[in-house]
Amino acid sequence: MTLPRLVVAAPATDAGKTSVTTGLLAALTARGLAVSPHKVGPDFIDPGYHALAAGRPGRTLDPVLMDEERVVPLFLHGARTPRPADVAVVEGVMGLFDGASHPSLPPGAGSTAHVARLLRAPVVLVVDAWTQAQSVAALVHGFATFDPSVRLGGVVLNRVAGDRHEELLRTALGAAGVPVLGAIPRLDRLAAPSRHLGLVPAAERSAEALATVRELGEVVAARVDLAAVLALARSAPPLDGAPWDPAAEVHPVPGRPRIAVAAGAAFTFGYAEHGELLAAAGAEVVPVDPLRDEALPAGTTGLVLGGGFPEAHAADLSANTALRADVAALVARGGPVAAECAGLLYLARSLDGVPMCGVLDADATFTPELTLGYREAVALTDSVLAPAGTRVRGHEFHRTVTTPASGPAPAWRWAGGAPEGFVSGGVHASYLHLHWAGSPALPARFVTACAAAAPEGAGRAHP
Repeated sequence: MTLPRLVVAAPATDAGKTSVTTGLLAALTARGLAVSPHKVGPDFIDPGYHALAAGRPGRTLDPVLMDEERVVPLFLHGARTPRPADVAVVEGVMGLFDGASHPSLPPGAGSTAHVARLLRAPVVLVVDAWTQAQSVAALVHGFATFDPSVRLGGVVLNRVAGDRHEELLRTALGAAGVPVLGAIPRLDRLAAPSRHLGLVPAAERSAEALATVRELGEVVAARVDLAAVLALARSAPPLDGAPWDPAAEVHPVPGRPRIAVAAGAAFTFGYAEHGELLAAAGAEVVPVDPLRDEALPAGTTGLVLGGGFPEAHAADLSANTALRADVAALVARGGPVAAECAGLLYLARSLDGVPMCGVLDADATFTPELTLGYREAVALTDSVLAPAGTRVRGHEFHRTVTTPASGPAPAWRWAGGAPEGFVSGGVHASYLHLHWAGSPALPARFVTACAAAAPEGAGRAHP
């Protein structure tokens, strides 16, 4: 399949990849192109900005979570959904060659370079030039020659101090043999606000985030040679393979159970493929906002509580007593619930001292320590999500802890670690984030459990 595409990378974190990628997406979309946005790694936050810029879901490509043979099919699926894209832009993670640090993985696994090789895509290197002049040539030369299997097709200079600085940088890079595609001045006003887990999600900033994305697009359109960027993207060779098809991964369950999926400002972490797999397995997927909705959607037979920032919204989540009671009632009647990270905290007895749903015998608190990394895990208890013995690879990303860390029936055991999470009745709750495209048996099992729990006729017809 022929699809113009490129990967936006950097020598290190905080060089401006997200700003440049988001600006490219917005600028190309403003030109009337259908642009497919993607992100290397397990990140949930950057794809939210990508989605605002491109007007279609931002999708992650993580060969650690989903195995590398799924990367190209998932990429092609994203590029044709909801309509075929004219070009795809992939934002990298960390530095170009920085991969997962896990004993079960080879060096560089999950890196931007790893994904660029799988996609056979040229790379645009974003260089923070604020403290560099002629030395930028040595840096770019090193990245261009370090791995011949990764094609460095151009450079975007970021945080350029002025015209003279730009002239020095361009002259130096003339000897490096890598084209300069653009030079962007230092614009601190366009930096997205951050907090304890990185950027504030776009969904929480609404109009402000839209304005930032629009201005990033204008800056990139003015400062980057978009024609050269598109020519580079069109130089990518055809990709072998077919797009991923969720209907080929699962079999539909009779009964069309209605499954509510948490959304809104407190639950912004989710992969687009999760809803697609639930629907392909026969479910009717409906959103619920625990900050605003006072009841689960009528006919709800199961609930998915993904990740997000409940600690930033604890008081408002607690104040919605009607929905907390409805969630507890769903659990009491055996309704299946799959909760990860934020969902675990929401189901706890309390979060930072304020009441939550109280369906788990645990209390959660915010801590200054960041827990981050890939995890190999095995299911310790049969649940609505996985039978005991199921092995998965996921990731943790939080600054909270629960006391206790697991219940009498734990959800998982990390490789080399202690039991974690809770299985209680129809509830499966854990800190572990999973990408269901890498383990499609999980959503299939969950939909089956929801169908079995549904009263006759539930979820089939609603006003």
